[in-house]
Amino acid sequence: MYDIFEQLLQSYGITAYKFCKETGISQSTISTWKKKRNIISGEIAQTIASYFNISVDYLMTGKEKEADKYYINEETAEMAQTLFENKPLRVLFDAAKDATPEDLETTYNMLMALKKKERGNNVD
Repeated sequence: MYDIFEQLLQSYGITAYKFCKETGISQSTISTWKKKRNIISGEIAQTIASYFNISVDYLMTGKEKEADKYYINEETAEMAQTLFENKPLRVLFDAAKDATPEDLETTYNMLMALKKKERGNNVD
């Protein structure tokens, strides 16, 4: 389970220190968990899961249950996969990866404005 936590830290590009600072979990708790490789409390597991927007099951096993999939709707999952596999459109994923919520909102607003303009619905 600690290995999965380390993978999450790495994939999100944050340190254990930053995680502890932002969640209030002490560094000694994380350090003890790392050294002993024991099971953590349900409360800490839930805090970690919430922080990374994953399920506790994923934290424990590295796998999501069928009901915990990111995309519940198969059509949406297929669309996301198609976008990901299309190299010119994959830039959307790459750009969004490190974007702040504000950046994503600005990008969304720009895309919607372009869409309106293209359809002749631009109101100035």
